[in-house]
Amino acid sequence: MSSVSSQPQFRYTQPPSKVLHLRNLPWECTEEELIELGKPFGTVVNTKCNVGANRNQAFIEFEDLNQAIQMISYYASSSEPAQVRGKTVYLQYSNRQEIVNNKTTADVVGNVLLVTVEGEDARMVSIDVLHLVFSAFGFVHKITTFEKTAGYQALVQFSDEETATSAKNALDGRSIPRYLLAEQVGQCSLKITYSAHTDLTVKFQSHRSRDYTNPYLPIAPSAIDSTGQVAVGVDGKKMEPESNVLLASIENMQYAVTLDVLHMVFAAFGDVQKIAMFDKNGGLQALIQYKDVQTAVVAKEALEGHCIYDGGFCKLHITYSRHTDLSIKVNNDRSRDYTMPNPPVPMPQQPSQNPYTGNPQQYHAAGGSHQQQPQGGWVQPGGQGSMGMGGGGYNPYMAPPSSSSMHHGPGGHMPPHHYGGPGPMH
Repeated sequence: MSSVSSQPQFRYTQPPSKVLHLRNLPWECTEEELIELGKPFGTVVNTKCNVGANRNQAFIEFEDLNQAIQMISYYASSSEPAQVRGKTVYLQYSNRQEIVNNKTTADVVGNVLLVTVEGEDARMVSIDVLHLVFSAFGFVHKITTFEKTAGYQALVQFSDEETATSAKNALDGRSIPRYLLAEQVGQCSLKITYSAHTDLTVKFQSHRSRDYTNPYLPIAPSAIDSTGQVAVGVDGKKMEPESNVLLASIENMQYAVTLDVLHMVFAAFGDVQKIAMFDKNGGLQALIQYKDVQTAVVAKEALEGHCIYDGGFCKLHITYSRHTDLSIKVNNDRSRDYTMPNPPVPMPQQPSQNPYTGNPQQYHAAGGSHQQQPQGGWVQPGGQGSMGMGGGGYNPYMAPPSSSSMHHGPGGHMPPHHYGGPGPMH
């Protein structure tokens, strides 16, 4: 098989033009490099660099049509391809007869910079680090960060165009100083253009937005405990702002998970204020609100990846929610506000109301007598070891169902005993 690229270096698909279209250029090819490439064939009077989705294309315009024809003809017959920085450049006539340099938004000088943070760990660069970097050139008024298809980006607002231009010229293409980044964060570089914005709107101080001109702006809970350090997740990469509200997703849901079951599980770590359950993406999710962030952190660390029922059933995946105070309008089998005085007690759930089709006997013990909903699976164990049988009370854990009792009809599984707290993940 030939190692030579099947892509032609030149094309005659367009009629001759003074303007040539160049492809496969190196990243951030400069105007000087383009002029140098066309210089042997004539006078390059205009260029347009870094066009296309990958910014690896350009146009050059010669003073005379014959000069453009000469360049195309030369490389069509030459064994040496056109090259820039060692990369083979592909040439063809453009369908335009001249280059009209309409300035794009990125070319118009302004006081707000659009910053793209590049690198494997770009999302772990905090807003405080960005503030330190850009403050070296003048007072930074506001910063907002966000994620787009281009990656992790920020808008940085200065008081005037001169300060913004000074910061852009000094930082564009440069790496963030190593000493400003946490140990786990790899090298990150900055790509900077001008933004069309002139005054950013920041509604509250948070880990994603800051207004350094307004000290009276409300502070979002996610920013209260900020120390300027990057929050690193258990995987060493993920940054997840902590919250007093947890989002729990339940997978492998072979048995019904009711609101009372969730309350029992999460109340083992502190007072649960509110719970809201909902269906999303074909599965069950729930928002669980604690009084403070610290309690939520403990619960998340203890419960993440654990299963509510033994045997790997109803596995919990927990993240922090952006919510800080859930709005519960009514107490029912899908939502509950435990802070309300004397909240109405929902009627016992009938089989027909169960969204997870099951048998009325699914909460009965194997012996056939009525068994209450488990109440002790996640509470302090009693006098009988981990099974929580203190004081002669009932056993809150059901024995695994026998093969003969596993199915009582479509979806009618008997739940096995609850998993007794933190331990090996099922």
